[in-house]
Amino acid sequence: MAAHTDRHGVRGILAPAAALDRWLQVVLVALVATCAVRYVDRHGLGATGVLVLLGAAVLALAYATRTLLPGRTWWPTAWVAGMVVIWTALTVAAPSFAWCAVPVAFAVLRVLPFAWATATVVLMTLVVTGSWWRIADAPDPTLVAGPVGIALVTVIAYRTLERESQARQRLLDDLTDAQADLAEEQHRSGALAERTRLSREIHDSVGQGLSSINLLLQAAEQAWDSNPATAREHVNTAAATARDGLDEVRGVVRDLAPAELAGDTSGAALLDALRRAAPGLDAEVRVHGAPVALRPEIAAALVRTARGALANVAEHADATRVAVTLTYHDDEVLLDVRDDGRGFQPGPPSGPLRGRGLRGIRDRAEQLGGRADVESAVGEGTTVSVRFPLEVAR
Repeated sequence: MAAHTDRHGVRGILAPAAALDRWLQVVLVALVATCAVRYVDRHGLGATGVLVLLGAAVLALAYATRTLLPGRTWWPTAWVAGMVVIWTALTVAAPSFAWCAVPVAFAVLRVLPFAWATATVVLMTLVVTGSWWRIADAPDPTLVAGPVGIALVTVIAYRTLERESQARQRLLDDLTDAQADLAEEQHRSGALAERTRLSREIHDSVGQGLSSINLLLQAAEQAWDSNPATAREHVNTAAATARDGLDEVRGVVRDLAPAELAGDTSGAALLDALRRAAPGLDAEVRVHGAPVALRPEIAAALVRTARGALANVAEHADATRVAVTLTYHDDEVLLDVRDDGRGFQPGPPSGPLRGRGLRGIRDRAEQLGGRADVESAVGEGTTVSVRFPLEVAR
């Protein structure tokens, strides 16, 4: 099991407890001072007393030296080993210093890995037991059971804390990884959605425009010799459609509504755009209700829906009549594209729509809070309907 490691080379089970350093030093200084005063009071200030006081001062000041060499990974181990050696010498000379074993043992747990910390605490416990046993008037089993029990409980308790801390850290790491995976998946989904949107917009704007230009030029070629005036009219219409297509490309790139709808406040531009939605196709365009200015993205969706539906009529329906109806209700705007062509058998309402254009119409409507419906039967024509909540442009 991996131990904690900080930037100073500390690897012990108490490594995360940064504030513990200060409290250990305060407790250690208080205990060292108390034990030193007690020793001088009982034994006087002889040669041994001077050495004891000097050792006590070194032990009290030693804690502050650990951060002097933060870049050396060996320094914390050497520091705690020196602390243990000085404490052992003091305890052998004056058993009252055995009380200092508590902060010293915490320092050991703070620095050393668990196995080495356990071995060191066991040796310190033997030193405490031997020192107290040496000055006892009679054999006292509590001098053995007490230090051993305290050391055992301390080590086991902080071993448990270490395992809980590591388990919590693993959970945090798993959560971080899961969040990173989720963010990556959202990025992929967003990229896919954007590609789908661009594909749909290009299909219903640039693609349908090019298809119309192709049909117009084919018609002009057929009438070039027999009816030059009609041929020129088709060519002029194709040129106008090409110009509109260029504006559409720019609008798609900038994620804007079709250029002809910019600044439309009366709905007239929308009606003109619907009339030009399928050049070369004789479609009747009707408006019911009082026209109002719509949000640009809604107006753009209506135009692109009409273009996609009329392109399907021109390519697949073999229709003789086509009607485009724009209806303004109090709470919604409705676009219907009806033809009397060959029709087809659509899937269930919740299923996929036939063809890329019809799928694009449905997806666009749903993204803008609307709904698309297709009604058709073989030999009975087709009706494509799109409705959006009516929100007047501000």
